[in-house]
Amino acid sequence: MGYVNAIPDDIRSVQFAFCKHSKGRRLVTCAFLACMATILQAAGGFLPGIGYMISPFATLPILIGAMFALRMGVLSYSLTTLLLLILVPSELFIFPFTTGLLGIGIGAAFSLFNKKSSIIVTGASFLTVGIMSLLYLFHYPVLGPVLSGSFSFRASVGIFLFSFFYSWIWVEIGLFFFIKLKSIFA
Repeated sequence: MGYVNAIPDDIRSVQFAFCKHSKGRRLVTCAFLACMATILQAAGGFLPGIGYMISPFATLPILIGAMFALRMGVLSYSLTTLLLLILVPSELFIFPFTTGLLGIGIGAAFSLFNKKSSIIVTGASFLTVGIMSLLYLFHYPVLGPVLSGSFSFRASVGIFLFSFFYSWIWVEIGLFFFIKLKSIFA
């Protein structure tokens, strides 16, 4: 998939069709996506080792929810945060500032922009702000002992470049799953 390609037109039509569903169906879909995100994010706390490889996939349910309807994505994000507060409080810093924020950022960008490049940069910006907030505002060592608590321009550029690449991957994954799931949700 190209970096500057336009996103498929059927995304807008599926978003419009999804909003016509009953409020109950949309809430059930939102709750299902939030539960999936919670299970995936909690895997890091419940299954040390392999769970840390599973927990980044918590972005997908939030991203899919936000791609269908931004309101549903934000509600799924909020519900997942509350469920993590109850089930695995140790993951409470990671999800709202990294995994979940990336899903919301990319999902919102799908509603606002038509070019992949704009969507990727928006997702990267959200993730960069989240990571830098954890590092420099809350002094939470999200990247381990590699970075200190003091601001570094070089580290910030590195974080943005990583976020850009990571966001690009998630845009492609989101488009792939959106196309596969549009018949179920729309």
